[in-house]
This record gives sequence, structure tokens and C-alpha cells, in this order.
Amino acid sequence: MKRETIVLYPAAGIRQIDYMVELAKLLRCSATILLTTGFMDYPSIDSYIHRISAAHPSITFHRLPPAPPPPPAASLFVNFFAFAKTNASNAAAALIQISNSASVKALVIDIFCTSAMEAVSSLRIPVHYLFPSGTSVLALFSYFPKIHQEAAGASFKDLVGVELRVPGNAPLKAVHMPRPMRDRNNPAYWEMLELCTRLPEARGILVNSFPELEPLAVKAVAEGDVGRDSKECLSWLDGQPSKSVVFLCFGSGGSFSVAQLREIAKGLENSGQRFLWVVKKPPQDKGAKRLEVHETALEFDLESVLPSGFMERTSGRGLVVRSWAPQVEVLNRDSVGVFVSHCGWNSVMEAVVAGVPMVAWPLDAEQHVNRHVMVGEMKVAVAVEQRDEDGFVTAEEVEKSLREVMHSPHIRETSLKLKNISLAAVSQFGSSTKALANFLQSCS
Repeated sequence: MKRETIVLYPAAGIRQIDYMVELAKLLRCSATILLTTGFMDYPSIDSYIHRISAAHPSITFHRLPPAPPPPPAASLFVNFFAFAKTNASNAAAALIQISNSASVKALVIDIFCTSAMEAVSSLRIPVHYLFPSGTSVLALFSYFPKIHQEAAGASFKDLVGVELRVPGNAPLKAVHMPRPMRDRNNPAYWEMLELCTRLPEARGILVNSFPELEPLAVKAVAEGDVGRDSKECLSWLDGQPSKSVVFLCFGSGGSFSVAQLREIAKGLENSGQRFLWVVKKPPQDKGAKRLEVHETALEFDLESVLPSGFMERTSGRGLVVRSWAPQVEVLNRDSVGVFVSHCGWNSVMEAVVAGVPMVAWPLDAEQHVNRHVMVGEMKVAVAVEQRDEDGFVTAEEVEKSLREVMHSPHIRETSLKLKNISLAAVSQFGSSTKALANFLQSCS
């Protein structure tokens, strides 16, 4: 029987390693700590590792192949993220290698190592964050994507006199936001936004605090709006028939005009299908008055952007949630039969691994290319017809596409075949596993 271990992945530098070592000491089980090489390689790290290994036999260290240092950046902070992205594939390869001799029960990553979540997504290993600050800061981080949207393009450093109201925190002056979050012209701002947007994707977050110390912040994080929506939609899905639900979710940036939202709603209603629909706040008109920055993307009135009476008429077969849903968990529910996606590659891969047929609705970037692959090569999707000038999709087209995919045994069979192929690819002798092994060999 393989031994069980928890893998810990710190960012570069002795301080980040020390955080993970202290956690490993508390785990009272086998822990494997991944170490990077090529950035922040202080001489003291080697002697520190030897001391820890001698004193704590349950803690082992696995050094990743050397990686090129990050290019010169405006701040050391940005370099941490850049180097972690360079090492993401190394971390995934290490997990596969460790899995050959041990059962990896979980992966705990540093907050700078968010990029590793994509690299290891196919391995089906639960990923947790280690958050070394307090829960009040975690509550702020969790809320950052929402107040970013409502700042309407303004940098917090320029919002003199404005207070931000964050659940679990006292009012905070906008100019007192953590320095990397103050200025949109700072590359660190966008790294932080990506990190904070992806926090909900983790299985859990380990925080250096306890409920008695920060009761309001702990309650806000554990029982916040996003958490309630997540539990509600999963519970609702568990009560639906097998392969009966259409799941509509368009990525972190997939917001539509009110007119488009109402067309989608009309198409859903006319299709007669069960549905779970993630709706983001529509972008503001250029002439509209800017909302106060403490109003969040979760607080907009759904009924004001959807057709009159839509929520009541579809209440027996549909659920609409604001802003976010746990996509991977949703796709792996037995009740989900179709995924309407913006064709972002991560979303496509998550649907492929779950064996869920798709309706392809590209919005931007490389997504139109992905659509052609999904429809023409993979044959696991139907593409909606979009108006050339603005990408608008009619209610009739929404209805037609949903019916076509939901009632296509060929697309469903192909999706299940591709699911099995994808799982085989990441098995011990699969093509992805071999490719990563070849990569490791080429680095030695």
C-alpha cells in the first residue's frame, strides 16, 4: 500500500518555505515540500532544509528542476508571481512523480502560486491555499474582485475620502488598500486581481487565525454571499434528474448587456429545459452614473435585468445565481447535461474531463479558435450563431442550440468517450504523464 502524503508548494524564498514547514510540523503526517530553484536562492536555505529533515523525519523535500529567473519587473512582488508561473508545469510533473510512490491526499499552495491550480487541474488532487495573514485580510481579498468592478476603472489610490465596506471588516479608506491593490497601472494590481478571483476555486483556505480572535471576519468568509450561493446551487442540482440541467457560465469576465441577458432568458424559458444560470452584473452604459464603490457585483437586482416575471415562471425548473458558481463541482454533478460556455480553454478542459456536452458561445481572445476545435475536431459542442458586428445571439438561437445538444445522443456519446480518453492521458502510463516525464528528463 502506498504511503499517504500532503504536498506543500511554497513560493520562492526562505520566508515562504518557513510558512510551509511550520504547517508541516502541525500536520502530524507525511508532508512533502516542493522547492524551486532559480530565484531567491539564499545560501541559508540548504542548511535550513538539512536541519528540518534531521529533526522531522515526516517532512521531506522535493526540489523542482532549475527554472530561469523572472525578467526584470517593477517590483519584487510581481517577480514572485512570474517565477511561480514559470514553475507551474514543474510542480505538476513533481506531483505525478510523487504519486508513483505515494498517495497524494492534498496540495497546499502559497498564494503566489495560483498558476499551479491550472497545471494540476487534471490530476484531481484537492488544492488548498495557505494564507499566512489574518482572516480580515482574507475577507478583503475575497471581496477585491467585486469592489474592483464597482470602482468603474478608478484606482483606489485616487478615491480620496471614499470608504470601502467589506464584510467582516471595519470601514476601510480606499487609499489604505494594500499597496499592490491601489493602482490599476501597477502590474501587481492585476496579479492580485487574478489571485483573488481564483480563491473560490480552492477546496479550502488555511488561515493563520482562529474564530475567537476574528469572529466577524471568520463568519463573513465562511458564510458570505458567495458561499451561500455555492451551497444553494449544489444542493439544488442534487435534487434534479440525471443529465437534465443546462449550466450557463461565461467565465470571470463574461458579462452581457441587459438586452442580451433578456434574450438568453427568453430562450431558456422557451426551451423548456432545466437550468442553472450564472448571471454577472451588466456593464454600465457610458453615460450612466457610477455606483458607489462599496456596492458589489453580488448586490445587483436580478429581476431588474431579466424579463418581467421570468424568475417566477421558471422557479420550478431553473435557478439563477449572481456572479459565481463552483464550476468544477457543478460540471461533475450527475444532473448536469449541457454546459453553455464562453470557450475559455480551462472551462473547455473542465467540461471534457467531466464528460459534459457543450454549447460554444465565444466572447473574446482565442475563444473563437477554441470554438472551432470544440465543434469541428472534438465534436462535443454545437456553436451558437452570433451577429457578426457585435456577437449578439437571439432567443431563438439559444433555444435551438440547447435543444440540439440536449437531444443529441451522438454528442453525448462523444463527450463520454473523450472523458475516458482524458482520464487515460493523465494515468500512470498516459500520454500527458509520459510528456511530463520526458520534459523532466530533458531538464536533467
